[in-house]
Amino acid sequence: MSNRIGVLALQGDFLEHQAALLKIGVNSSEIRLPEQLDTLDGIIIPGGESTTISKLMDIYDIRQKLKHCINNGLAVWGTCAGMILLAKSLEEPDPIPLQVMNIKVSRNAYGRQRDSFETKVKVTQLGSDPYHAIFIRAPKITDVGNNVEILASLKDGGPIAVREKNLLATSFHPELTNDLRFHSFFMSIVNSHS
Repeated sequence: MSNRIGVLALQGDFLEHQAALLKIGVNSSEIRLPEQLDTLDGIIIPGGESTTISKLMDIYDIRQKLKHCINNGLAVWGTCAGMILLAKSLEEPDPIPLQVMNIKVSRNAYGRQRDSFETKVKVTQLGSDPYHAIFIRAPKITDVGNNVEILASLKDGGPIAVREKNLLATSFHPELTNDLRFHSFFMSIVNSHS
């Protein structure tokens, strides 16, 4: 039986994630309402504007149901803004995160849009070839708690990809590259938790 994957489609680059998933043979649904979470094995929270996504989660009344599903084992991957929303706590007062992943995050910590950058990083779980990571107004992980595995770091040691059980978070945008290894890795997490 194939896995049922959703992409939170309130705001941000959810279409890019859906296109990447399709390239690895995975169909996905756009998720906007709490009842749509019931049949999912995994969900991606995309990059975008974290404050806007947070507010829309409340407007669409999806926050509590999403948090409940994640705490009950739903596999979830947050990219950029999605990582901010997964965090246990933030350095800033806004937005209100889901508080499900044992990390502390600082929004836009790598700078503004003009400070966006790309770099090659080593991700052991993806094999020996380096991964081309694209950072756009990227958040920074400032603290990693218990049970969180660091998958990739920048040269300065700052973690940029982390995993905690059924949770995956990246401060960069794998959906903007043609390298589909992170999407495949997320599907392996979904398979081990569904």
